[in-house]
Amino acid sequence: MKTKIETKQLVLLGLLTAILLVMSYTPLGYLNIGPLAISFNVIPVALAAVTLGPVGGVIVGGVFGLTSFLQCIGIGGTSAMGVILFDINPVLAFIQRFIPRVLDGLLIGFIFKGVRKATNTYVSCAVTGFCSAFLNTAFFMSALVLLFGNTDYMQKLMGGKNFIVFICSFVGINAVCEMAASTIITGAVGAALYKARLIPAQNRSAASAQAE
Repeated sequence: MKTKIETKQLVLLGLLTAILLVMSYTPLGYLNIGPLAISFNVIPVALAAVTLGPVGGVIVGGVFGLTSFLQCIGIGGTSAMGVILFDINPVLAFIQRFIPRVLDGLLIGFIFKGVRKATNTYVSCAVTGFCSAFLNTAFFMSALVLLFGNTDYMQKLMGGKNFIVFICSFVGINAVCEMAASTIITGAVGAALYKARLIPAQNRSAASAQAE
């Protein structure tokens, strides 16, 4: 039984990773608007965290971060901002693109587990989807300001605004669209995966106290 479960998890991990790669290297994953892009790649990360826990979230989040960094050098598309950051400092550009996505996957894995103790699977998946998009934006922008805030490029973008005002004004509608899409799709797909028994059931006491 354990071997079957592990095999199912590996297959699911491979499938979600493949979906993320397809999204990353086709227009399905990004909607470019200005220097930033609306990214739907947070959704496979959220689904990995929901079905496979923090470890799954970290792995798929890491793949997301790697594909994001590769765009800095024109592989799988080009990020206008990424190209500039890579020219400034390739190592810091990698950290800024990779680490936030790994942290995102890790944390939302724990968020799903915690929220699910208080509510049903659909709501837990929807909340996880929202947090995936929210934390991705928060970590990405925080790393951007922290690592590149003193550069001429960032000083020009910030235009004298403080940290919070800059992030809110810069991400704008992009972040709102990401959060809405991730919340709705992760909730719906997560509920379907639960019915397909790809999300482990809660213990009986919890399940009897609330409708799954």
